[in-house]
Amino acid sequence: MKNLTINGSQYSADVPDEMPLLWVLRDVLGMTGTKFGCGIAQCGACTVHLDGVAIRSCQLPVGAIGNRSITTIEGVGQTAAGARIQKAWLDLEVIQCGYCQPGQVMSAAALLARNAAPDDADIDAAMAGNICRCGTYVRIREAIKRAARS
Repeated sequence: MKNLTINGSQYSADVPDEMPLLWVLRDVLGMTGTKFGCGIAQCGACTVHLDGVAIRSCQLPVGAIGNRSITTIEGVGQTAAGARIQKAWLDLEVIQCGYCQPGQVMSAAALLARNAAPDDADIDAAMAGNICRCGTYVRIREAIKRAARS
């Protein structure tokens, strides 16, 4: 039995240690906001926070989490950085198809939580590997900058 702290709440899941966190979230706990993209931690769709650090949940075995705290797209708006990012995303209508956006938001929120005034290089580094098939990168960058200014 795995005991997990997710978005400030306690959950238990009877899953094997090697099961990726993504599948625990989606299939066992019903938190479907975190998306499956590539399955090899290259696209960013499955990004969540582990103790505030953006990680790819499709390759993280649930047995490796220990007592660390998980934040998903369902809970990131409860954080100051997450709330600012979500507001900027909506204000600038960043979303096109929306599939990648939970991962984009999670990476951007982790960036702002550790760097209140990121420059373009900081944004590029933090968002590297978050793929948007619709090409909303210009709006994503502007939303991060707006959230940083707010």
